[in-house]
Amino acid sequence: MTIMQCPQRGQKGEEMEVLNKAMTGKKERPVKVVQFGEGNFLRAFVDYMIDIANEQGKFDGDIVLIKPIEFGSTENFHKQDCQYTVSLRGIVDGEAKVLNRQVTSVSDIVDTSTEYEKYMALAQIDTLRFVVSNTTEAGIVFDSEDKFELNPPNTFPGKLTKFLYHRFETFGGDMGKGLVMLPVELIDDNGIMLKKCVMQLIALWGLSDEFKKWVEEACIFTSTLVDRIVTGYPRDTIEEEWEKLGYEDRIMVTGEPFALWVIESPKDISKELPLPDAGLPVIFTDNQKPYKQRKVRILNGAHTSFVLASYLCGNDIVKQSMDDEDIKNFMVKTIFDEVIPTLTLPEEELKDFAEAVIARFNNPYVKHALLSISLNSVSKWRARCMPSLLGYVEKFGRLPARLAFSLAALMAFYTGTEIRGKALIGSRDGQEYEILDDMDVLEFFRDNCGKSSGEFVTAFLGNENFFGQDLNQVQGLTDAVTGYLEEIKANGMRAALCKIS
Repeated sequence: MTIMQCPQRGQKGEEMEVLNKAMTGKKERPVKVVQFGEGNFLRAFVDYMIDIANEQGKFDGDIVLIKPIEFGSTENFHKQDCQYTVSLRGIVDGEAKVLNRQVTSVSDIVDTSTEYEKYMALAQIDTLRFVVSNTTEAGIVFDSEDKFELNPPNTFPGKLTKFLYHRFETFGGDMGKGLVMLPVELIDDNGIMLKKCVMQLIALWGLSDEFKKWVEEACIFTSTLVDRIVTGYPRDTIEEEWEKLGYEDRIMVTGEPFALWVIESPKDISKELPLPDAGLPVIFTDNQKPYKQRKVRILNGAHTSFVLASYLCGNDIVKQSMDDEDIKNFMVKTIFDEVIPTLTLPEEELKDFAEAVIARFNNPYVKHALLSISLNSVSKWRARCMPSLLGYVEKFGRLPARLAFSLAALMAFYTGTEIRGKALIGSRDGQEYEILDDMDVLEFFRDNCGKSSGEFVTAFLGNENFFGQDLNQVQGLTDAVTGYLEEIKANGMRAALCKIS
Protein backbone atom coordinates (compact mmCIF):
# COMPACT_ATOMS: atom_id res chain seq x y z
CA MET A 1 0.00 0.00 0.00
CA THR A 2 1.64 3.25 -1.13
CA ILE A 3 0.85 6.41 0.79
CA MET A 4 1.24 9.78 -0.88
CA GLN A 5 -0.54 11.80 1.79
CA CYS A 6 -2.17 10.51 4.97
CA PRO A 7 -4.77 12.38 7.02
CA GLN A 8 -3.82 13.21 10.57
CA ARG A 9 -5.24 10.97 13.29
CA GLY A 10 -6.50 12.57 16.44
CA GLN A 11 -6.65 16.21 17.51
CA LYS A 12 -3.60 18.32 18.23
CA GLY A 13 -2.14 17.26 21.58
CA GLU A 14 -3.71 13.80 21.47
CA GLU A 15 -1.47 10.77 21.44
CA MET A 16 -1.09 9.34 17.95
CA GLU A 17 -1.95 5.78 17.12
CA VAL A 18 1.06 3.52 16.65
CA LEU A 19 1.32 1.83 13.24
CA ASN A 20 0.08 -1.78 13.44
CA LYS A 21 -1.38 -4.65 11.41
CA ALA A 22 -4.94 -3.40 11.73
CA MET A 23 -3.94 -0.08 10.16
CA THR A 24 -1.94 -1.61 7.29
CA GLY A 25 -4.42 -4.40 6.61
CA LYS A 26 -1.62 -6.94 6.56
CA LYS A 27 -2.40 -10.29 4.97
CA GLU A 28 -0.89 -13.37 6.60
CA ARG A 29 1.29 -15.27 4.17
CA PRO A 30 3.46 -18.39 4.39
CA VAL A 31 6.94 -17.71 5.77
CA LYS A 32 9.38 -18.01 2.87
CA VAL A 33 12.27 -15.85 4.11
CA VAL A 34 14.32 -15.61 7.28
CA GLN A 35 16.54 -12.58 7.50
CA PHE A 36 19.65 -12.28 9.66
CA GLY A 37 19.67 -8.57 10.41
CA GLU A 38 16.85 -6.17 11.28
CA GLY A 39 18.70 -3.00 10.31
CA ASN A 40 17.66 -0.09 8.15
CA PHE A 41 19.26 -1.24 4.90
CA LEU A 42 17.55 -4.61 4.58
CA ARG A 43 14.18 -3.19 5.60
CA ALA A 44 14.40 -0.39 3.01
CA PHE A 45 15.77 -2.69 0.32
CA VAL A 46 14.98 -6.43 0.42
CA ASP A 47 11.84 -6.28 2.57
CA TYR A 48 10.56 -3.29 0.59
CA MET A 49 11.00 -5.19 -2.70
CA ILE A 50 9.32 -8.33 -1.38
CA ASP A 51 6.42 -6.20 -0.16
CA ILE A 52 5.88 -4.87 -3.68
CA ALA A 53 6.13 -8.39 -5.15
CA ASN A 54 3.55 -9.57 -2.59
CA GLU A 55 1.21 -6.72 -3.47
CA GLN A 56 1.41 -7.67 -7.14
CA GLY A 57 0.77 -11.35 -6.44
CA LYS A 58 4.22 -12.42 -7.64
CA PHE A 59 5.74 -13.81 -4.42
CA ASP A 60 3.16 -14.43 -1.66
CA GLY A 61 5.60 -14.83 1.19
CA ASP A 62 6.36 -13.37 4.61
CA ILE A 63 9.71 -12.60 6.21
CA VAL A 64 10.78 -13.32 9.77
CA LEU A 65 13.58 -11.07 11.00
CA ILE A 66 16.35 -12.63 13.08
CA LYS A 67 18.31 -10.42 15.45
CA PRO A 68 21.71 -12.11 15.33
CA ILE A 69 23.51 -10.09 18.04
CA GLU A 70 22.67 -9.17 21.62
CA PHE A 71 22.94 -5.41 21.02
CA GLY A 72 19.65 -3.61 20.32
CA SER A 73 15.99 -4.13 21.16
CA THR A 74 13.02 -5.70 19.41
CA GLU A 75 10.49 -3.76 21.50
CA ASN A 76 9.40 -1.27 18.83
CA PHE A 77 9.06 -4.04 16.24
CA HIS A 78 6.65 -5.93 18.50
CA LYS A 79 4.71 -2.77 19.39
CA GLN A 80 4.13 -2.15 15.68
CA ASP A 81 3.49 -5.79 14.68
CA CYS A 82 6.66 -5.41 12.55
CA GLN A 83 4.85 -2.91 10.30
CA TYR A 84 6.82 0.16 9.27
CA THR A 85 7.11 2.96 6.72
CA VAL A 86 9.77 3.28 4.04
CA SER A 87 10.13 6.88 2.84
CA LEU A 88 12.09 7.22 -0.40
CA ARG A 89 13.25 10.75 -1.17
CA GLY A 90 14.98 11.95 -4.30
CA ILE A 91 14.73 12.88 -7.96
CA VAL A 92 12.08 10.85 -9.80
CA ASP A 93 11.31 11.71 -13.43
CA GLY A 94 13.18 14.97 -13.04
CA GLU A 95 11.28 16.08 -9.93
CA ALA A 96 12.08 15.98 -6.20
CA LYS A 97 9.59 13.55 -4.64
CA VAL A 98 8.85 11.79 -1.37
CA LEU A 99 7.36 8.30 -1.83
CA ASN A 100 6.03 6.69 1.36
CA ARG A 101 5.09 3.03 1.64
CA GLN A 102 3.77 0.95 4.52
CA VAL A 103 5.75 -2.30 4.37
CA THR A 104 3.77 -5.37 5.43
CA SER A 105 6.07 -8.18 4.31
CA VAL A 106 7.57 -8.78 7.78
CA SER A 107 5.48 -10.98 10.08
CA ASP A 108 7.73 -11.40 13.15
CA ILE A 109 11.13 -10.78 14.72
CA VAL A 110 13.11 -13.30 16.77
CA ASP A 111 16.09 -12.67 19.05
CA THR A 112 18.64 -15.50 18.79
CA SER A 113 20.06 -14.84 22.25
CA THR A 114 16.77 -14.67 24.23
CA GLU A 115 14.46 -16.74 22.00
CA TYR A 116 16.76 -19.54 20.90
CA GLU A 117 14.10 -22.27 20.68
CA LYS A 118 11.81 -20.02 18.64
CA TYR A 119 14.73 -19.18 16.37
CA MET A 120 15.59 -22.84 15.74
CA ALA A 121 11.91 -23.67 15.17
CA LEU A 122 12.02 -21.43 12.09
CA ALA A 123 14.21 -24.08 10.43
CA GLN A 124 11.26 -26.48 10.67
CA ILE A 125 8.91 -24.30 8.56
CA ASP A 126 7.99 -26.29 5.46
CA THR A 127 7.55 -23.21 3.21
CA LEU A 128 10.89 -21.63 4.12
CA ARG A 129 13.17 -21.17 1.10
CA PHE A 130 15.38 -18.07 1.42
CA VAL A 131 17.96 -16.80 3.93
CA VAL A 132 18.86 -13.12 3.60
CA SER A 133 21.71 -11.63 5.64
CA ASN A 134 23.42 -8.35 6.33
CA THR A 135 25.69 -8.89 9.31
CA THR A 136 28.30 -6.29 8.18
CA GLU A 137 31.61 -7.10 6.52
CA ALA A 138 32.82 -8.59 9.82
CA GLY A 139 29.88 -10.99 9.94
CA ILE A 140 31.08 -13.50 7.35
CA VAL A 141 34.12 -14.83 9.18
CA PHE A 142 35.31 -18.26 10.22
CA ASP A 143 36.04 -18.53 13.94
CA SER A 144 37.73 -21.77 14.97
CA GLU A 145 36.66 -21.07 18.58
CA ASP A 146 32.93 -21.14 17.72
CA LYS A 147 31.13 -24.18 19.09
CA PHE A 148 28.16 -26.26 17.90
CA GLU A 149 27.11 -26.78 21.53
CA LEU A 150 26.45 -23.08 22.08
CA ASN A 151 22.81 -21.96 21.91
CA PRO A 152 23.32 -20.09 19.66
CA PRO A 153 26.87 -20.25 18.29
CA ASN A 154 28.73 -16.93 18.44
CA THR A 155 29.21 -16.10 14.76
CA PHE A 156 26.72 -15.64 11.94
CA PRO A 157 28.20 -18.59 9.94
CA GLY A 158 27.97 -20.64 13.15
CA LYS A 159 24.32 -19.73 13.69
CA LEU A 160 23.52 -20.45 10.04
CA THR A 161 25.33 -23.82 10.02
CA LYS A 162 23.46 -25.02 13.10
CA PHE A 163 20.18 -23.69 11.63
CA LEU A 164 20.80 -25.63 8.40
CA TYR A 165 21.71 -28.76 10.35
CA HIS A 166 18.44 -28.59 12.29
CA ARG A 167 16.50 -28.26 9.01
CA PHE A 168 18.45 -31.18 7.53
CA GLU A 169 17.54 -33.35 10.53
CA THR A 170 13.91 -32.17 10.69
CA PHE A 171 13.22 -33.17 7.08
CA GLY A 172 15.39 -36.29 7.07
CA GLY A 173 17.85 -34.89 4.53
CA ASP A 174 15.09 -34.19 1.96
CA MET A 175 16.91 -32.64 -1.01
CA GLY A 176 13.82 -30.54 -1.74
CA LYS A 177 14.13 -28.68 1.57
CA GLY A 178 17.43 -26.92 0.92
CA LEU A 179 17.64 -23.13 1.32
CA VAL A 180 18.85 -20.32 -0.90
CA MET A 181 21.34 -17.97 0.76
CA LEU A 182 21.17 -14.29 -0.28
CA PRO A 183 23.92 -12.47 1.64
CA VAL A 184 24.25 -8.73 0.96
CA GLU A 185 27.32 -8.08 3.11
CA LEU A 186 29.70 -5.70 1.32
CA ILE A 187 32.53 -8.10 0.59
CA ASP A 188 33.60 -9.60 -2.73
CA ASP A 189 31.93 -12.94 -3.56
CA ASN A 190 29.91 -12.81 -0.34
CA GLY A 191 28.04 -16.04 -1.09
CA ILE A 192 31.22 -17.94 -1.90
CA MET A 193 32.83 -16.69 1.31
CA LEU A 194 29.76 -17.61 3.39
CA LYS A 195 29.66 -21.13 1.95
CA LYS A 196 33.38 -21.51 2.66
CA CYS A 197 32.77 -20.61 6.32
CA VAL A 198 29.88 -23.08 6.59
CA MET A 199 32.00 -25.86 5.09
CA GLN A 200 34.86 -25.10 7.48
CA LEU A 201 32.45 -25.31 10.43
CA ILE A 202 31.01 -28.61 9.19
CA ALA A 203 34.56 -30.01 9.23
CA LEU A 204 35.46 -28.37 12.56
CA TRP A 205 32.33 -29.67 14.26
CA GLY A 206 32.58 -33.15 12.76
CA LEU A 207 29.09 -33.02 11.20
CA SER A 208 28.06 -35.90 8.92
CA ASP A 209 29.04 -36.38 5.30
CA GLU A 210 25.32 -36.67 4.51
CA PHE A 211 24.77 -33.15 5.87
CA LYS A 212 27.76 -31.85 3.98
CA LYS A 213 26.35 -33.33 0.75
CA TRP A 214 22.92 -31.80 1.51
CA VAL A 215 24.47 -28.33 1.92
CA GLU A 216 26.50 -28.81 -1.27
CA GLU A 217 23.64 -30.07 -3.43
CA ALA A 218 20.35 -28.97 -1.90
CA CYS A 219 21.37 -25.46 -0.80
CA ILE A 220 22.31 -22.54 -3.04
CA PHE A 221 24.76 -19.82 -2.01
CA THR A 222 24.35 -16.75 -4.19
CA SER A 223 26.73 -13.78 -4.34
CA THR A 224 25.04 -10.42 -4.55
CA LEU A 225 25.73 -6.77 -5.26
CA VAL A 226 23.40 -4.18 -3.71
CA ASP A 227 23.08 -0.46 -4.27
CA ARG A 228 20.83 2.01 -2.47
CA ILE A 229 21.66 4.87 -0.12
CA VAL A 230 19.62 4.30 3.05
CA THR A 231 19.68 7.28 5.39
CA GLY A 232 17.85 5.51 8.20
CA TYR A 233 15.53 6.72 10.93
CA PRO A 234 14.76 10.46 10.52
CA ARG A 235 15.46 11.23 14.17
CA ASP A 236 15.82 15.00 13.75
CA THR A 237 12.44 15.46 12.05
CA ILE A 238 10.48 12.51 13.40
CA GLU A 239 7.64 14.47 15.04
CA GLU A 240 7.08 16.28 11.75
CA GLU A 241 7.17 12.95 9.88
CA TRP A 242 4.49 11.49 12.16
CA GLU A 243 2.27 14.52 11.65
CA LYS A 244 2.46 14.04 7.89
CA LEU A 245 1.86 10.30 8.09
CA GLY A 246 -0.89 10.53 10.66
CA TYR A 247 0.55 7.83 12.91
CA GLU A 248 3.57 7.10 15.09
CA ASP A 249 6.29 4.92 13.55
CA ARG A 250 9.44 4.33 15.60
CA ILE A 251 11.05 2.00 13.05
CA MET A 252 10.46 4.19 10.00
CA VAL A 253 13.36 4.22 7.54
CA THR A 254 14.34 6.72 4.83
CA GLY A 255 16.40 6.24 1.69
CA GLU A 256 16.82 7.18 -1.97
CA PRO A 257 14.55 5.93 -4.79
CA PHE A 258 17.41 4.35 -6.76
CA ALA A 259 18.04 0.66 -6.13
CA LEU A 260 19.88 -2.21 -7.78
CA TRP A 261 20.21 -5.83 -6.68
CA VAL A 262 22.42 -8.11 -8.78
CA ILE A 263 22.19 -11.79 -7.83
CA GLU A 264 24.82 -14.23 -9.11
CA SER A 265 23.62 -17.79 -8.67
CA PRO A 266 25.03 -21.18 -9.73
CA LYS A 267 21.41 -22.28 -10.37
CA ASP A 268 18.50 -20.34 -11.84
CA ILE A 269 16.28 -19.05 -9.01
CA SER A 270 14.51 -16.33 -11.00
CA LYS A 271 11.21 -18.23 -11.09
CA GLU A 272 11.20 -18.70 -7.31
CA LEU A 273 12.13 -15.07 -6.63
CA PRO A 274 10.34 -13.25 -9.47
CA LEU A 275 11.16 -9.73 -8.36
CA PRO A 276 11.90 -8.42 -11.89
CA ASP A 277 8.37 -9.52 -12.87
CA ALA A 278 7.12 -6.97 -10.32
CA GLY A 279 9.08 -4.23 -12.07
CA LEU A 280 11.84 -4.27 -9.46
CA PRO A 281 15.50 -3.46 -10.26
CA VAL A 282 16.83 -6.99 -9.75
CA ILE A 283 19.22 -8.70 -12.17
CA PHE A 284 19.88 -12.46 -12.12
CA THR A 285 23.20 -13.40 -13.67
CA ASP A 286 25.94 -16.01 -13.63
CA ASN A 287 28.57 -13.24 -13.40
CA GLN A 288 28.07 -10.11 -11.29
CA LYS A 289 31.59 -8.77 -11.88
CA PRO A 290 30.75 -6.43 -14.82
CA TYR A 291 28.00 -4.87 -12.67
CA LYS A 292 30.33 -4.44 -9.74
CA GLN A 293 32.92 -2.93 -12.04
CA ARG A 294 30.28 -0.52 -13.37
CA LYS A 295 29.29 0.58 -9.87
CA VAL A 296 32.84 0.92 -8.56
CA ARG A 297 34.23 2.71 -11.61
CA ILE A 298 31.26 5.01 -12.38
CA LEU A 299 29.53 5.71 -9.04
CA ASN A 300 32.42 5.32 -6.60
CA GLY A 301 35.03 6.42 -9.13
CA ALA A 302 33.13 9.63 -9.84
CA HIS A 303 33.02 10.38 -6.11
CA THR A 304 36.72 9.80 -5.65
CA SER A 305 37.72 11.75 -8.78
CA PHE A 306 35.88 14.98 -7.93
CA VAL A 307 35.24 15.29 -4.17
CA LEU A 308 38.73 16.41 -3.14
CA ALA A 309 38.92 19.05 -5.85
CA SER A 310 35.37 20.13 -5.01
CA TYR A 311 36.21 20.53 -1.34
CA LEU A 312 39.21 22.70 -2.14
CA CYS A 313 36.93 24.76 -4.43
CA GLY A 314 34.84 25.62 -1.36
CA ASN A 315 32.05 23.01 -1.41
CA ASP A 316 31.12 20.84 1.58
CA ILE A 317 28.51 18.34 0.33
CA VAL A 318 27.84 16.42 -2.88
CA LYS A 319 24.67 18.40 -3.74
CA GLN A 320 26.62 21.67 -3.56
CA SER A 321 29.15 20.13 -5.94
CA MET A 322 26.40 19.30 -8.43
CA ASP A 323 25.12 22.89 -8.22
CA ASP A 324 28.67 24.08 -9.01
CA GLU A 325 28.87 24.09 -12.82
CA ASP A 326 32.67 23.77 -12.83
CA ILE A 327 32.61 20.63 -10.67
CA LYS A 328 29.61 19.08 -12.38
CA ASN A 329 31.15 19.64 -15.81
CA PHE A 330 34.40 18.01 -14.63
CA MET A 331 32.54 15.01 -13.20
CA VAL A 332 30.30 14.46 -16.24
CA LYS A 333 33.26 14.55 -18.64
CA THR A 334 35.25 12.21 -16.40
CA ILE A 335 32.45 9.63 -16.43
CA PHE A 336 31.37 9.82 -20.07
CA ASP A 337 34.70 10.57 -21.76
CA GLU A 338 37.21 8.68 -19.61
CA VAL A 339 35.49 5.95 -17.56
CA ILE A 340 32.67 4.55 -19.72
CA PRO A 341 34.97 3.91 -22.74
CA THR A 342 37.00 1.48 -20.59
CA LEU A 343 34.05 -0.71 -19.47
CA THR A 344 32.64 -3.85 -21.10
CA LEU A 345 28.85 -3.67 -20.59
CA PRO A 346 26.74 -2.26 -23.49
CA GLU A 347 27.30 1.48 -23.92
CA GLU A 348 23.63 2.44 -23.57
CA GLU A 349 23.37 0.48 -20.34
CA LEU A 350 26.46 2.27 -19.00
CA LYS A 351 25.13 5.67 -20.02
CA ASP A 352 21.76 5.00 -18.38
CA PHE A 353 23.54 4.00 -15.18
CA ALA A 354 25.69 7.15 -15.34
CA GLU A 355 22.60 9.34 -15.75
CA ALA A 356 21.08 7.65 -12.70
CA VAL A 357 24.28 8.34 -10.76
CA ILE A 358 24.10 12.04 -11.64
CA ALA A 359 20.46 12.15 -10.50
CA ARG A 360 21.48 10.50 -7.22
CA PHE A 361 24.24 13.06 -6.67
CA ASN A 362 21.58 15.76 -7.19
CA ASN A 363 19.31 14.34 -4.47
CA PRO A 364 18.27 17.33 -2.31
CA TYR A 365 17.34 15.03 0.59
CA VAL A 366 20.82 13.50 1.01
CA LYS A 367 23.50 15.68 2.61
CA HIS A 368 26.59 13.62 1.81
CA ALA A 369 29.64 15.38 3.28
CA LEU A 370 32.72 15.56 1.05
CA LEU A 371 35.01 15.13 4.05
CA SER A 372 33.31 11.85 4.94
CA ILE A 373 33.81 10.62 1.36
CA SER A 374 37.47 11.70 1.55
CA LEU A 375 38.29 9.01 4.13
CA ASN A 376 41.09 6.70 2.87
CA SER A 377 41.22 8.42 -0.52
CA VAL A 378 44.56 6.88 -1.53
CA SER A 379 43.31 3.28 -1.39
CA LYS A 380 39.98 4.40 -2.87
CA TRP A 381 41.74 6.02 -5.84
CA ARG A 382 43.66 2.80 -6.45
CA ALA A 383 40.51 0.65 -6.41
CA ARG A 384 38.10 3.02 -8.14
CA CYS A 385 40.07 5.28 -10.51
CA MET A 386 43.38 3.60 -11.32
CA PRO A 387 41.79 0.79 -13.40
CA SER A 388 40.01 3.39 -15.54
CA LEU A 389 43.18 5.43 -16.02
CA LEU A 390 45.28 2.40 -16.97
CA GLY A 391 42.49 0.98 -19.15
CA TYR A 392 42.17 4.30 -20.98
CA VAL A 393 45.91 4.48 -21.63
CA GLU A 394 45.92 0.91 -22.91
CA LYS A 395 42.94 1.47 -25.20
CA PHE A 396 43.74 4.93 -26.58
CA GLY A 397 47.49 5.32 -26.08
CA ARG A 398 47.13 8.65 -24.27
CA LEU A 399 46.38 9.93 -20.78
CA PRO A 400 42.83 10.65 -19.58
CA ALA A 401 43.34 14.28 -18.48
CA ARG A 402 40.72 14.47 -15.75
CA LEU A 403 41.65 11.18 -14.07
CA ALA A 404 45.28 12.32 -14.11
CA PHE A 405 44.18 15.67 -12.65
CA SER A 406 42.35 13.83 -9.84
CA LEU A 407 45.74 12.54 -8.66
CA ALA A 408 47.05 16.12 -8.39
CA ALA A 409 43.84 17.15 -6.59
CA LEU A 410 44.36 14.29 -4.13
CA MET A 411 47.92 15.43 -3.46
CA ALA A 412 46.79 19.02 -2.94
CA PHE A 413 44.05 17.90 -0.53
CA TYR A 414 46.52 15.68 1.40
CA THR A 415 49.00 18.52 1.85
CA GLY A 416 49.80 19.09 5.53
CA THR A 417 52.83 19.12 7.80
CA GLU A 418 51.26 18.23 11.17
CA ILE A 419 49.67 14.99 12.34
CA ARG A 420 47.37 15.68 15.27
CA GLY A 421 45.93 12.58 16.93
CA LYS A 422 45.06 10.29 14.02
CA ALA A 423 44.61 13.02 11.40
CA LEU A 424 46.88 15.00 9.10
CA ILE A 425 45.86 18.65 9.26
CA GLY A 426 45.11 20.37 5.97
CA SER A 427 44.05 23.94 5.30
CA ARG A 428 41.35 25.43 3.06
CA ASP A 429 41.28 29.22 2.89
CA GLY A 430 42.92 29.41 6.31
CA GLN A 431 40.50 26.92 7.91
CA GLU A 432 41.84 23.60 9.15
CA TYR A 433 40.36 20.26 8.10
CA GLU A 434 41.21 16.69 9.08
CA ILE A 435 42.66 14.23 6.57
CA LEU A 436 41.90 10.67 7.67
CA ASP A 437 43.78 7.68 6.27
CA ASP A 438 46.16 4.93 7.37
CA MET A 439 49.03 6.33 9.42
CA ASP A 440 51.69 5.31 6.88
CA VAL A 441 49.81 7.32 4.24
CA LEU A 442 49.54 10.38 6.48
CA GLU A 443 53.22 10.17 7.42
CA PHE A 444 54.19 9.95 3.72
CA PHE A 445 52.35 13.16 2.90
CA ARG A 446 53.64 14.94 5.99
CA ASP A 447 57.22 14.06 5.04
CA ASN A 448 56.99 14.70 1.29
CA CYS A 449 54.52 17.52 0.62
CA GLY A 450 57.18 20.19 1.27
CA LYS A 451 59.39 18.94 -1.57
CA SER A 452 59.33 20.37 -5.08
CA SER A 453 56.25 19.34 -7.09
CA GLY A 454 58.33 17.05 -9.29
CA GLU A 455 59.94 15.26 -6.35
CA PHE A 456 56.61 15.02 -4.50
CA VAL A 457 54.81 13.53 -7.52
CA THR A 458 57.62 11.10 -8.32
CA ALA A 459 57.69 9.84 -4.72
CA PHE A 460 53.88 9.47 -4.60
CA LEU A 461 53.43 7.73 -7.96
CA GLY A 462 56.41 5.49 -7.23
CA ASN A 463 55.04 4.24 -3.91
CA GLU A 464 54.15 0.64 -4.70
CA ASN A 465 52.55 0.19 -1.27
CA PHE A 466 49.92 2.69 -2.41
CA PHE A 467 49.39 1.50 -5.99
CA GLY A 468 50.83 -1.99 -6.26
CA GLN A 469 53.10 -0.73 -9.03
CA ASP A 470 55.23 2.27 -10.02
CA LEU A 471 52.89 4.67 -11.80
CA ASN A 472 55.87 6.72 -12.95
CA GLN A 473 56.18 4.02 -15.61
CA VAL A 474 52.90 5.18 -17.22
CA GLN A 475 54.11 7.32 -20.11
CA GLY A 476 53.60 11.04 -19.46
CA LEU A 477 51.79 10.63 -16.15
CA THR A 478 54.53 12.03 -13.89
CA ASP A 479 54.92 15.17 -15.99
CA ALA A 480 51.16 15.66 -16.33
CA VAL A 481 50.44 15.33 -12.60
CA THR A 482 53.40 17.59 -11.79
CA GLY A 483 52.06 20.23 -14.16
CA TYR A 484 48.57 20.03 -12.67
CA LEU A 485 49.94 20.28 -9.13
CA GLU A 486 52.02 23.34 -10.09
CA GLU A 487 48.92 24.95 -11.59
CA ILE A 488 46.91 24.27 -8.41
CA LYS A 489 49.65 25.79 -6.26
CA ALA A 490 50.03 28.84 -8.49
CA ASN A 491 46.42 29.69 -9.34
CA GLY A 492 44.18 27.70 -6.99
CA MET A 493 42.09 24.57 -7.46
CA ARG A 494 39.20 26.11 -9.40
CA ALA A 495 41.36 27.83 -11.98
CA ALA A 496 43.42 24.66 -12.49
CA LEU A 497 40.34 22.47 -12.82
CA CYS A 498 38.62 24.83 -15.25
CA LYS A 499 41.69 24.86 -17.47
CA ILE A 500 41.17 21.20 -18.36
CA SER A 501 37.41 20.77 -18.00
